[in-house]
Amino acid sequence: MRARQAALAARVIRADALGPVRRIAGVDVSASRFDPARRVHAAAVLLEWPSLALLARAGASLPAPLPYIPGLLGFREAPAVMEALARLPERPDLLMVDGQGIAHPRRCGLAAHLGVLLDLPSIGVAKSRLIGAPEGPLGAAPGAWVRLLDGGEVVGALLRSRARANPLLVSIGHSVSLETALGWVRATLRRHRLPEPTRLAHAAAAMVRRGEAL
Repeated sequence: MRARQAALAARVIRADALGPVRRIAGVDVSASRFDPARRVHAAAVLLEWPSLALLARAGASLPAPLPYIPGLLGFREAPAVMEALARLPERPDLLMVDGQGIAHPRRCGLAAHLGVLLDLPSIGVAKSRLIGAPEGPLGAAPGAWVRLLDGGEVVGALLRSRARANPLLVSIGHSVSLETALGWVRATLRRHRLPEPTRLAHAAAAMVRRGEAL
């Protein structure tokens, strides 16, 4: 699986290769360590741009193909996420993933994994840092950001989405530059710490895990 991640990472396009954006999808995954079936519950939401109106939600629950292994979550979570995305009425122009992109030990977090497999421009928007260190101090004002370095390589950015809130970790998934990824995350922020696509996906994934209708 690590060799497969290295092969996927080699296919990641780190420059802008996205066309006009009319539809943005957000995805997230939820699971319970108390579930004897070890299911992965995924949700995908489809939003219209620029209004960010919610157009559709879809979910999928599948048995986890492997246990929880840090660094290999793409293989555990991607099948359910791809099933949820397939149930949306339209293919999105841009995918925002609650998780890492290239800010990953082998440069293949879930956002990069999905972006390459689906050939879909994607952005990782994680709530916490997996690797790397900030290039300098992060300002306290909303919108402040600083590059994240790992071994001298820029792998993402820390973004202060709200005052006094912990920063988000934004990273390239596929076919989107870091600057463009930051721009999209900032453009889809409203009153919350998370951008609307992943915030709504996070709520929908919890509903799928609880067995509630979307």
